[in-house]
Amino acid sequence: MERFQSGYTSLELHLRNLEGVLKGTENTVKTKFLVVLALAASLVGSIPLLAHHGNAAFDVGKRVTVKGAVTDWVWANPHCWLKFDVKDDKGNVAHWVAETNNAPDMIERGWSKNTFKPGDEVTVTVEPVKNGNPVGRVVGVVLPNGQTLGMAYLEKK
Repeated sequence: MERFQSGYTSLELHLRNLEGVLKGTENTVKTKFLVVLALAASLVGSIPLLAHHGNAAFDVGKRVTVKGAVTDWVWANPHCWLKFDVKDDKGNVAHWVAETNNAPDMIERGWSKNTFKPGDEVTVTVEPVKNGNPVGRVVGVVLPNGQTLGMAYLEKK
């Protein structure tokens, strides 16, 4: 752990500050335990949230458009996933996975759990990952009937 100029680690500094707050309260072992537990839970709980919403893997601003057949439409939280197969000129199949936002958010954009079914031929525009794998974030989809769905919210009437 990194130590500051005072010689204390970040956790030790937090604990010292909490001790100052607790001076006016009954300083029991139970109270100290609950404070340390609450601090630990808040630190541990915040790490996955920061990691979850990172954009570092995506090539932000780049767009790739591919045509393929839907293999699965996962309607779930925290993200929906469109899985589809794309054939190249030589007949090789790339299994794409593209994420969208959460299901309630997608409803506000005109999507539903019945938007896709396996076998649907779709044209998908994604913001791809940087490493070149067939993974990305959906920007828009052209459905078999020609309807285009995107990530913009529908206008309220």
